[in-house]
Amino acid sequence: MAEKTYREFDPWRVSPIREEKREEVLSTHYFDIDRVSLSSTEIGHFERYILRENDGDTICVLPVTDNEEVILIEQYRVPNHSWTLELPAGHATEQGQHPEDIAALKLEEEAGYRAQDYAQVVRFVNTPSFSTQHTIIYRATGLAEVRRGTLGPESPSSATRAIPLDKAYELALNGTIVDAKSIIGILNEYTRRHNTAA
Repeated sequence: MAEKTYREFDPWRVSPIREEKREEVLSTHYFDIDRVSLSSTEIGHFERYILRENDGDTICVLPVTDNEEVILIEQYRVPNHSWTLELPAGHATEQGQHPEDIAALKLEEEAGYRAQDYAQVVRFVNTPSFSTQHTIIYRATGLAEVRRGTLGPESPSSATRAIPLDKAYELALNGTIVDAKSIIGILNEYTRRHNTAA
């Protein structure tokens, strides 16, 4: 049997389609939606709707205690009508705000902690099939408790939980934690810890 050969992956190679027209069909505080007309030599004309995120990247915080616990918050999510366990996250509240400052603000407001150190862990595309949304995850260490803010009307009885990393990893794998950014952050931290230990 002949061996398969693979080309090097290049995310910026020549596009197989051409964008012909773009029209904004909805504008909201968090995102806009564009109707985009495209064409391809193989199939001709087609349209797609693209969700365009406002206020820059989503900033997510992975707070890790000295005891190797991960701080998660309970949030009620209206679209799915269910409670979730999530890492603190949000967007810029003013123009030109630095991502690390947003991380510090969200950690304090949503989880009730301050951190001495922040380190960027990963940046990823949330839903590349229909959205421009990117998320940056910052690892926060050297935690100290402060007064916590409120999450809003959707989560009137929200609580924070300090969960041991091994348990958080288990919850991410068994489907208890379903929020993608939280799963990515927890798996990254678990892998980092175990690779360091090895």
